[in-house]
Amino acid sequence: MANGRCFSSPVGFFTIYEQNGALVRLAFGKENESGSSPLLAAAVRELEEYFAGVRQVFDLPLAPKGTVFQQRVWHALQQIPYGQTASYKQLAAAVGNPLACRAVGGANNKNPLPIFIPCHRVIGTDGKMVGYAGGLKIKQFLLELEQKCR
Repeated sequence: MANGRCFSSPVGFFTIYEQNGALVRLAFGKENESGSSPLLAAAVRELEEYFAGVRQVFDLPLAPKGTVFQQRVWHALQQIPYGQTASYKQLAAAVGNPLACRAVGGANNKNPLPIFIPCHRVIGTDGKMVGYAGGLKIKQFLLELEQKCR
């Protein structure tokens, strides 16, 4: 069973979950969780630092659950540098299947650890912002935060 903790950010509440010594999920919104652990405390601290513009890389153990393809996409997302973006097409090429833009989009959408695994850094090939689980306002906020603090 995962242990969870709520966190208030400049864009609203998140609930962070850990299991077996690794973060497994970050949910948008406040869920009925009040857990505590050194890892959850560290996750809140690192998120606070991120939102303050002083943290660009997270140093926490992550264990997102997904298919082999999803894992490859999530690993590729973590290679997009802070303050930069990549298109779905570029991400598909990075995982070795340049024609898999839709599949990459699907994996991006299933990312259980947004922000920690920066799916907000993926944009359309035309440079426009496209879907984000937390909504486009939050995605825009995160991208602008990273541009400003780069």
